[in-house]
Amino acid sequence: MIWTPRAWLTDPATRGWRSDVLLKINGRGEWASIESNTPREAAAARGAQCLNEALLPSPVNTHSHAFQRAFAGLSERRVGDRDDFWSWRDRMYQVALAISPEQLKSIASQLYVELLRGGYTHVCEFHYVHHDVDGSPFHHPFAMTDALIDAACEVGIGLTVLPVLYERAGFAAPALRDDQRRFATNVEFVISLQDYVNARGIANETPLNAGVAIHSLRAAKPDSIRSLAERVRGPIHIHVAEQTGEIDDCLASTGLRPVEWLAAQGLLDPRWHLVHATHVTQQEIHAVSKAGAGVVLCPTTEANLGDGLTDVAAWFDAGVASSIGSDSHVNRDWREELRLLEYGQRLQRRQRNVIAAPQQFDGSTAARAFSMAVDAGAAAAGLLCWGLRVGARADALCVNHHQAALLGVPDSHTLDALVFSSPAAPFDAVMVAGRWVLGANDDASRAGVVSGQANSIERDFAAAMRRLHRSN
Repeated sequence: MIWTPRAWLTDPATRGWRSDVLLKINGRGEWASIESNTPREAAAARGAQCLNEALLPSPVNTHSHAFQRAFAGLSERRVGDRDDFWSWRDRMYQVALAISPEQLKSIASQLYVELLRGGYTHVCEFHYVHHDVDGSPFHHPFAMTDALIDAACEVGIGLTVLPVLYERAGFAAPALRDDQRRFATNVEFVISLQDYVNARGIANETPLNAGVAIHSLRAAKPDSIRSLAERVRGPIHIHVAEQTGEIDDCLASTGLRPVEWLAAQGLLDPRWHLVHATHVTQQEIHAVSKAGAGVVLCPTTEANLGDGLTDVAAWFDAGVASSIGSDSHVNRDWREELRLLEYGQRLQRRQRNVIAAPQQFDGSTAARAFSMAVDAGAAAAGLLCWGLRVGARADALCVNHHQAALLGVPDSHTLDALVFSSPAAPFDAVMVAGRWVLGANDDASRAGVVSGQANSIERDFAAAMRRLHRSN
């Protein structure tokens, strides 16, 4: 049981900041009860751990390629006349072709600690590096998946694994390129891996589940996409409409734009989450909204790759569940993602507070974006109940009001300052499923799962990086 002077509750009936909040945790690591207006003294008398910080729910990081953390910051030099997504992808493949399960575990462990510090308590892995470096299966065919799961267990972050259907190099290509050989899967492989992860999740202390993913329309055959959608339960993710070249190829091959094709096939439903969906029409946004599907926006990666800007306000206003992901991990903090999400719209429209709705959250841009990210992220991860509400997993972020970004800020503007007043301090106290995984430095009662392991995790990460990049 914990008490906080302020908490951002997520139940629709009580959404927003509430004062003097007492939260009880059950044996399953869920919020059993939440009571506002409980004096600190009364909570202490009932045995509650009384905090000085405010509590926030955590958005789910709904799009991650953990291995790309090993590439962050290392593609920022131009070697030819032009650099774009496709040239970046070729260089990224060099890392994908070299990484071992042991290295992936070290890299993912470091990444997951960083994500916890950046305010994510759950991450969705869009997982497509499966096989050995020559393209043959490992002796244990799910060795790369186990590396991700073991990293999440070591750190204590929740994990949704999304095994990826990846069959061909393009719409007109019969098979994958040689430098994509580690990615090759079919429907049976994806389903068997989903079953494997879910079976591990039943006996796992760290929260673990699985959905599925389709790399993109260009990388999977139409019949396979239909078959997978018919046979699986849980979330289905797909890269879509990230690049204008992809749209041109899809039009040439099918006569339709990517999102338009998915809608025309009758595939879209609330299980589907469209990653990026950068270059879409208003008709496509309407189709996604009508189907109850969601989108996954990755602002810092999309900016890093020069993808372009989607119409965020249109997605929000259409009621489309819009979650966020750190994708290639050039940034690992949801506050930066939400800031860039809004700033991109401001630059494009030459207006301010584009995402805000005057009738919601007193017109707060940060509050609307944050609330959407929290709610939409749960659906994208296949989590039925999420946030600071009864029945949800007991995850929480402690917000220290003594950090520079919040000094003197009125309580009602806490989220505004967290997102738009930089730099914000890392979240140094983070709870996942009722246990502290990152603890406050000055509070032994919140030592955290990671506290005694951070140095060894960093050493292993540095060693893996040296091995991967020793030729550069």
